[in-house]
Order: sequence, then C-alpha cells, then structure tokens
Amino acid sequence: MISPADSLPPTVPPLPHVSPHARGLPAGAAVDWLRAGWRDLWVNPACSLAYGVVMLLVSWSVVAGLVGLERDYFLFPALSGFAIVAPAFATGLYEKSRRLAEGERIGLATMLHVKAASGRQILFVGVLLCLLMLVWMRAAVLLYALFFGWKPFPGLEHVTGMLVSEPLGIWLLLVGGAVGGLFAAFGFAISVFSLPMLLDERVDALTAMGTSMSMVWHNLPVMLTWGAIVLVSLALALLPGLLGLVLVFPLLGHATWHAYQAVRGR
Repeated sequence: MISPADSLPPTVPPLPHVSPHARGLPAGAAVDWLRAGWRDLWVNPACSLAYGVVMLLVSWSVVAGLVGLERDYFLFPALSGFAIVAPAFATGLYEKSRRLAEGERIGLATMLHVKAASGRQILFVGVLLCLLMLVWMRAAVLLYALFFGWKPFPGLEHVTGMLVSEPLGIWLLLVGGAVGGLFAAFGFAISVFSLPMLLDERVDALTAMGTSMSMVWHNLPVMLTWGAIVLVSLALALLPGLLGLVLVFPLLGHATWHAYQAVRGR
C-alpha cells in the first residue's frame, strides 16, 4: 500500500538565481572608470570645464542666497545634499562620453541640447532628486530642533564650536550623519545609473531607477568604492571655496558614464 508521503514529489533545492545585473567587477574597476573619465575630460576640455564653471556659479549663488536671506542653517544640508542632485545636471557630460566612445566629435552646443532616448522621463528623475534633496534639508532642520529646541542657530562662525564642544552637538553630528547617509545612499542608488540609462535607452523613469538600484546592489564592492571616490572628490572640491567643482564635477560626470557602460554590460 502506498502511503500519502510516497506519492509526493521529492523536495529539491531551488535553482541558484544569478542577477542579470551582477558583473563580478573588482573594487579596483572604479579607479579605471575615473581614468576613463579623465581621458574624456581632456578631449575638447573647454566644453567639460564649462559645465564645472556653471556648477560653481550656481553653487555660489545658492550659498549667497541662503546667507543673504539669513537661512544659513540650510547651508550644511544643502552642500551635503549636492551629491543627490548633481547627477541630474551631468547629462551633457554623459552625452560627450557616449559620443566619444562612438568616435564622434562633439561641441558645447550638442552637450547643451541633449536628446535623450527616453524623452522627458529624464526630467522626471531630476525633479524627484530635487524633491529628495528638499526633504533632506527639512529633515536636517527638524533634527536640529529635536536636539536644541528653540535655541537659535549660532551662525556659521560659531556652529563648529557648538557641534564639537557640546554633548548634544556631538549627538547631532552622529545622528545627522547617519540620516544624511541614508538619504545620500538612496539618492546615489536611484540616480547613478538611471540618468545615463534614460539618455541611452528608451525606458520609463521608474524602471530606470529600479534598475539602477539593482545594478548597485548586485555590484556592491565596486559601487561602494565608487561611492567613496565620489564622496571624497566632492568633499575636496568644496573645501577651496567650491572652486574644485570646476574640475571635479565634469570628471565625475564622464567617469559615471563609463561606470554605467561597465555595469550595464554594453
């Protein structure tokens, strides 16, 4: 007599699932992307450096506006949130690297009038990144209020001393750094490959952002290295009065295109 257990099919382990986005790239590949971006930068460099100059002028205007409106407490979250929205302004740099890889010549006019394969979907991602930055800036103000209550912001000349000399200030740095890191990580994951993808392929914005997150997650070692390179580069660019943006912004823009090509597998 056959028991019910004997009639059941045998249990087999699930088949291994390999993501189509996993490339197995070593962490050192991020340095190769930076070298490739450097080469692209110095092909007709005036076009790329013009992007850096524009970002410098925009950044100076934002800083001057916040200080002039006595909203200097927004300055630190605005500068730290710059990395979230910066990819949205690098479309022309991606286009230059794309055309150089195809052996074409490109000028500033072409970089300024980019025709993305996805149409206006790329604008949708840009708007979402700007909204994400605004949410982070508001969250930073709320964190300050949670730790210091109604205590007025001491101003840029005294804020460093307050943060490092008072226990609440140290806790604000730790908690604010953790929260800001989450915002930055999320913004990085959804934007680092979605914007080049929208330029290069006909996909919708949500698909591009989801694919970007998958590409980052399944190539974590090299993407962590690339994220660290971006963070350190931007931090160094901000130190000398933001002047480093003239060089660092186009360099990272070109390198990001090569990162997309390597991880996308094209």
